[in-house]
Order: sequence, then structure tokens, then C-alpha cells
Amino acid sequence: MFLEQCICIILVSGNLCTLTLFSDLPQAAGWLPLWQLLISVTAVFNSVQNFVTLKLTRKIYPQAAVTGLQARTFAVWTLTSAVVRAYAAYNINEKHVYDLTLFTYLIAFGHFSSELLIFRTATINPGLISPVIVSTTSLVWMISQYDFYVKSS
Repeated sequence: MFLEQCICIILVSGNLCTLTLFSDLPQAAGWLPLWQLLISVTAVFNSVQNFVTLKLTRKIYPQAAVTGLQARTFAVWTLTSAVVRAYAAYNINEKHVYDLTLFTYLIAFGHFSSELLIFRTATINPGLISPVIVSTTSLVWMISQYDFYVKSS
């Protein structure tokens, strides 16, 4: 069924019909729900990458620290975060969902920051900067929009 929804042009009764994917996007006001969906989809791809290869993970952490087990564990965490964030994209006005999603970014920020500043197992590079930017941007955005999405509903 999902593939049917993704097809943009179909032939129905001999007539050409155009379908849009917009009906399946989050319907809540503002850009935050769409951001949650985008980050969720990105996280799914990152999870797959961590299950399949160590190449990109080694761009964040030292070679010796990156093992198959570590990468797969990271993939499971990332996939869990992706599910929570996707759920938030479609249920952004539910306080518990919003709060859990906010915590996924806080945990991610804490992880990457501690690996850089405390444990010194990560160095400043594009592989580290990207999740730090996403987590801090998302945290600031979600905290600043809390009243709009949660308290107004």
C-alpha cells in the first residue's frame, strides 16, 4: 500500500491522475512536525548504515572503538529514536509524546557532547558536528515551541 501511495502518476480508467504525497505528511500546524519526520527518516537511513557497515561510524569515533557490536547497538538506539520522532511528527500535540521526543534529542546531545568533551573518544569533524547541530537545533526549537504545540491543545 505504501508503494501505491508513493507513485505520483497513475492511470485510472484510462485517465491520467496526479497524486500528491502531501496528504500523508503530518497535518499539525508549523514546521516542527515536518522536521521530526525528516529527522526520523534520516535516522532510519543512519540505522541501516550502522547495521551494514562501519565506514561512516568510524568518521565519528576512533577506529579501535568502533566494533560491529557497538555499531549495531548504536543502530538500535538510533532506530528507537527514529520511531519516537516519527510518532511525534503525527502526534505533536500530545504532551507525553512531545516530552519523550524532546528527551531523545537531549540524550543524543548528551552522548555526543560527553564523547567529545569528557571521554575524548570523538573529535570535531562533520560526522560529529551534524548530530550536535540537529540535537541542539531540535532542543531549542522544541523548548521554544512547547506552549504552541502542547499547552494550546
